[in-house]
Amino acid sequence: MRVLVVGGAGYIGSHMVKLLNLRGFEVTVLDNLANGHRDAVQGARFVLGDLYEREILDRLFGETHFDGVMHFASYIQVGESVREPAKYYRNNVFKTQNLLDVMVAHRVCNFIFSSTAAIFGEPIHIPMAEDHPKQPMNPYGRGKWMVEQMLEDYDTAYGLRSTCLRYFNAAGADPDGELGERHDPETHLIPLALQVASGRRPSITVFGDDYATPDGTCIRDYIHVNDLGEAHWLALQRLWEGGSSTAYNLGNGHGFSVREVIDTARAVTGREIPVEYGQRRPGDPARLVADARRAQAELGWKPRRADLATIITDAWRWEVGR
Repeated sequence: MRVLVVGGAGYIGSHMVKLLNLRGFEVTVLDNLANGHRDAVQGARFVLGDLYEREILDRLFGETHFDGVMHFASYIQVGESVREPAKYYRNNVFKTQNLLDVMVAHRVCNFIFSSTAAIFGEPIHIPMAEDHPKQPMNPYGRGKWMVEQMLEDYDTAYGLRSTCLRYFNAAGADPDGELGERHDPETHLIPLALQVASGRRPSITVFGDDYATPDGTCIRDYIHVNDLGEAHWLALQRLWEGGSSTAYNLGNGHGFSVREVIDTARAVTGREIPVEYGQRRPGDPARLVADARRAQAELGWKPRRADLATIITDAWRWEVGR
């Protein structure tokens, strides 16, 4: 089987490439390296290119018939999406449509889309299941929701079947220490805390300590990047077996507060992590927790590295080994 991984040089994409390689698939990675890293692509054919470049896509799909396409190539910073919405709609929506049009033209009909819990907006109830109302609060979330709706139409009109996987908070790193988070700038809590522990940052800022939560800080559902990869693999298998288009929420089903994460990072590393407190960030809900029972029931998916200490231990191994 041949699989194209778009954005396979990035954080989640590179972990996916490694998993597919271990499962014996022929993997091609397409990445423009705007945020990815060439050395993160292991054991796969690498093509430098952008989804905007139709000529490159047509040549790529003309040379190889892909049995499935996985799409990870998105900009992901919520705050930046508010400041620069055109950048996000152009990259996350328009370029995705370009990819879908090429897939239709070359009769490739199995598509896995990296979506997000940001499509839901402010939670009405916790945990959040797939049918939770969709009220995205920023261009990042709105763009992802646009693509999900676009995929419904492409299935109806062209028979392009898809699975949208809505991540909550992707975290952790390859347990072998070969891959991990390398965002620039880094905005995710766990790597920021570990950069403080390793001495690369002086402190970490907690944005708001007066939320209606047990310790006053935001609660989030952290899902290990390897568990995300396993869900993608199972979702692609389901499409190959004739499954219909659908969407799944991916999380562990329970949340941890910002303070709990930092305290666990201190315990794992054995180091002090100085904290500064700042104002709340606009649009930060107090709690975001997934109801992932549907993915477990229909895909047979079960997170295997769900413990917060395990997630942070794997991320710490990557941090100190860089």
